[in-house]
Amino acid sequence: MARTLSTADTIPAAAPIAFAGGGTAGHVFPGLAVAAQLDRRVVWLGSARGVEKSLVMEAGIEFKGIPAGKLRRYFSLRNVIDILKTVAGIAVSFVALRRVKPALLFSKGGFVSVPPVVAAWLCGIPSWTHESDFDPGLATRINARFCEKVLVSFPQTVDYLPAAFRSKALVTGNPVRSSLYSSDRSRGRRFLGSDDATPLLFVIGGSLGSSFINGLVAKTRDRLLARFFIVHQMGAAEYVPADCKGYHPAAFFKAELPDVMAAADLVISRAGANTLAELAALGKPSLLVPLSMTSSRGDQLRNAEIFRSRGAAVVLAEEDADPDTFVSAVETLFDNPSRLEEMARQARGLGAGRPAITIARLIAERLA
Repeated sequence: MARTLSTADTIPAAAPIAFAGGGTAGHVFPGLAVAAQLDRRVVWLGSARGVEKSLVMEAGIEFKGIPAGKLRRYFSLRNVIDILKTVAGIAVSFVALRRVKPALLFSKGGFVSVPPVVAAWLCGIPSWTHESDFDPGLATRINARFCEKVLVSFPQTVDYLPAAFRSKALVTGNPVRSSLYSSDRSRGRRFLGSDDATPLLFVIGGSLGSSFINGLVAKTRDRLLARFFIVHQMGAAEYVPADCKGYHPAAFFKAELPDVMAAADLVISRAGANTLAELAALGKPSLLVPLSMTSSRGDQLRNAEIFRSRGAAVVLAEEDADPDTFVSAVETLFDNPSRLEEMARQARGLGAGRPAITIARLIAERLA
């Protein structure tokens, strides 16, 4: 049975440690949150072409790029090339780890994390991996074979692990950046140029953006602006500047995101595990439009169901999310302020504790 761990207060200094993971910001920010709690040298192994490189270097952490293939569950001729990239990634990671000589490798998932985990195993370096989603992805299922510990965000996640690896599981929660806990609604409103009286909708489709949600906002923006101030993280690929009163589009929010999210009265989002953890940490009600089974393995549907079942979110399936239904869902929530307040309370209940501190404490204790 998995242990459920509570927050610790202080993190003692320890030996150098390697981190691995990337592909999306959801695989990077939780790892950075843990790294920030460790008084040690940190070296990050990730894809030289991935979003992780800029985010990690901006955090002042040493970054080493490795070749990375994509893990696919279906047949594709590209799998042959990606297998070769994965093998190359293992070789490059092996050399890097032999030079760095870390005491432990902490993997935050994504396809790029597999080569460093395998290389650590070959080097005799203990490794831990963390899964943010309700059910583990393919990278975590592979990493679990080579890792000493598998950290998970939800107690129910343990049942999704292969039986042979469940004894490795520790329930820690999903770490979020510490700046979320000091975020400020008023500061966010000032940054956005929004007055306090107008309800604010924060639309976020994940770090890479969501074409589906972007399209939904484009079709309903004028109707929503009659009542709301809209902040819209579109993703770099689809970002389009707009000179429209009451509408603040952005490609990607970085350091300002905690204040922007704190300023929101309702967050409209996909159901990626990292975003949901941030909503819980801030106690924000949400309207979730999870990725459907046609374009995912269904992890966002299961993540969203946790929030819906606890009363922390309203879930709108992609197939039901036409413009009229979308606007109606938003307006119905604001016509019932007591429901929004209860959703916020339930979300806050899902964000109890400080997982980044808990995980960093466990790592430090392991290496003491």
